[in-house]
Amino acid sequence: MLIVKTFHDVPSKLDNGRPIRIFVVSPVVPNYPQAKFPGVVCFSEIYQVTGPVERFAGQIASQGYVVACPSSYHEFEGPEAIPYDTEGTDRGNRYKIEKDVTAYDEDATLSVDLLVSLPNCNGRIAATGMCLGGHLAFRAAFDPRVLSSVCFFATDLHSATLGKGKNDNSLARVHKGDMSGKGELVMIFGKQDTHVPREGRDLIRKILEDAKVPCSVSYTISRAFLECSPQMQFLEVQAQHAFIRDESSKGRWDAALTRSLFTFMMEVFDRTIGRDLGPKVDKGEQVEHVC
Repeated sequence: MLIVKTFHDVPSKLDNGRPIRIFVVSPVVPNYPQAKFPGVVCFSEIYQVTGPVERFAGQIASQGYVVACPSSYHEFEGPEAIPYDTEGTDRGNRYKIEKDVTAYDEDATLSVDLLVSLPNCNGRIAATGMCLGGHLAFRAAFDPRVLSSVCFFATDLHSATLGKGKNDNSLARVHKGDMSGKGELVMIFGKQDTHVPREGRDLIRKILEDAKVPCSVSYTISRAFLECSPQMQFLEVQAQHAFIRDESSKGRWDAALTRSLFTFMMEVFDRTIGRDLGPKVDKGEQVEHVC
């Protein structure tokens, strides 16, 4: 499907009205100017909306989704991508812990607000992201409008060190039940990811499972092995951090694995927001099937 790119500068209430730039990638169907599509918020790494993030968003859009990519560091600088070099990495990591968690949440809210306001979006919303963006996609799942979130190697989640003061409440909110009854959640981690060690992954999984976060099936993947169990979609793959980044990945990019997980993600999106299934019915309730 063809795609077009644009952007919107949306005022922020927490930054004295200083706007956040939200890049939007949309599908286009020739001769159908009133076509409507589901929406996806795509959160970036610490480098803002780079080439790899834009290409990732474009691939989602080409499947029939309007994708919004917020510039996470609008409080500190413009919307331009931060370079994948030592200085850029240091700058992105510094901004990451100088920005308030409430400001990250406002960015997510503004992104969802923008999507549902667009004439080519039908209001059914999902989220995804990688690295910092994986954590932000996780927090987006607290918004009841977000019907599914696919989070790639979410950093600082297990350690609760996102944002100013390095003291976020993401897992604490899950423990309190704030994610119960919300959308479907998928967590994807590389087993060789030094940013999220095994102990951290185990902690995240346990808190999510104990809170009974709604998901349909769980997978642990080691390339050739699949183990399924009911409860939580928590994927661990033989990969390092940033394995889906196709540029400046320091030898960590795995194109074949990325393709497989992209297909998995699209199945989640197609199932949760790609079609209107009507209201959710709890098990045991009578459902009338119409043929």
